[in-house]
Amino acid sequence: MWAVARAVGLSPTDAADAVQGAWLRLVEHYDRIRDPDRLGAWLVTTTRHEAIRLSKRAGAERPSELPDLLDPTEPDPSAVVVDAEYGRAAWARLDALKEPCRSLLRLFALNPDIRYSHVSTHLNMPMGSIGPTRARCEKHLRALLEESE
Repeated sequence: MWAVARAVGLSPTDAADAVQGAWLRLVEHYDRIRDPDRLGAWLVTTTRHEAIRLSKRAGAERPSELPDLLDPTEPDPSAVVVDAEYGRAAWARLDALKEPCRSLLRLFALNPDIRYSHVSTHLNMPMGSIGPTRARCEKHLRALLEESE
């Protein structure tokens, strides 16, 4: 959670506030958590939202003549490491999938704007089966990723 807040570009003090705010949101909304197994993901997302909110507020309050000491375009090194490790794990799990899932998900991951007609031609799949197949493949990949956590 700390790495997520810092990756937004918050100071250590504001990052601590964002993390504390995320925990507070959990206490306030614990009865609305639908999937307790996904609590970690919910906390990360909530931390990101809190950090962005604090970042916008801090930007509005910061005097324009002061230099910006934190470059928000530079990611927090720990967040880069965590993201890289998760990325390696995700690609390893994707490689463990059988065809056509492996090729289908790889096409969409590497070409997010690809059209179904191109996927159909490239993988020799009927266009009508791409969406349902993709949903099944993503569900299977998600299950493999959750197993590894």
